Amino acid sequence: MSRRGDDRISWDLRKVEASDPEALAAVREAERIFREERMRGATAFKVEPGKPAQRIDEFDRTAEQIVMVPRVVGG
Repeated sequence: MSRRGDDRISWDLRKVEASDPEALAAVREAERIFREERMRGATAFKVEPGKPAQRIDEFDRTAEQIVMVPRVVGG
């Protein structure tokens, strides 16, 4: 999630491993968003079917899905 709503960036891991330029660019963009959102205090979760969500602190390019949850400020 971002200020613009949901951002979805996807890539084929096989293409990343084969050094496909478009797949590598998608991974770089996802890593950039991950890093920026974590710096803003967001929490990241790796989501896999049939498993509980797992909190992660580092980007995982092999994750099927990563969900970023912005910091909630209460008062």
